[in-house]
Amino acid sequence: MDQNWMILLQQQQQLAQVMQTNQATERFGLALTEQDAALILERRKTSLMEQRRIEFGEGIVPKIIYEFCDSSFIDQNNYVDTVIRLQEIFYLYKNEMQDEITDDELLHLMKEQFEELCFGDLEYLESTCLANFAQALRAGYEGYKESDGYGEYSKFDEVKRWDYELYFEALKDLCWG
Repeated sequence: MDQNWMILLQQQQQLAQVMQTNQATERFGLALTEQDAALILERRKTSLMEQRRIEFGEGIVPKIIYEFCDSSFIDQNNYVDTVIRLQEIFYLYKNEMQDEITDDELLHLMKEQFEELCFGDLEYLESTCLANFAQALRAGYEGYKESDGYGEYSKFDEVKRWDYELYFEALKDLCWG
């Protein structure tokens, strides 16, 4: 009986912490209802079980919300689904990176790639960007420790990206000879 009471209290505290994020996210046009927050926390439990992880304290959900709330690729219509998917990806890659990277480093890395390289594509974030970085980390890469996870992926990106200057020069040559 005492154990059930403790679990209920913990769940209520976690729900309150997630709901408090609305104070910061409303300026970006994002808000969670209690039902949304409860769904996110329920899916959190599922993700933790699937990844065989445990979490103490407030958990990662508020940190994900604060990190991603200003994203140009998240709006009220996809907010809940995106948070759920981001937490699933987070737990998966905490395991894939063998807990070598801190929560904040992983969140910074995820956000930067989500915005600048994936343009909001969660599948690309998961299957390409984070997979490549995890492989480098397992091979012994530690440079991310100095940068707190910022600016790291370009060191492992296997896909050549646009070079505006080169593109403009080629266009100029084509159009004006």
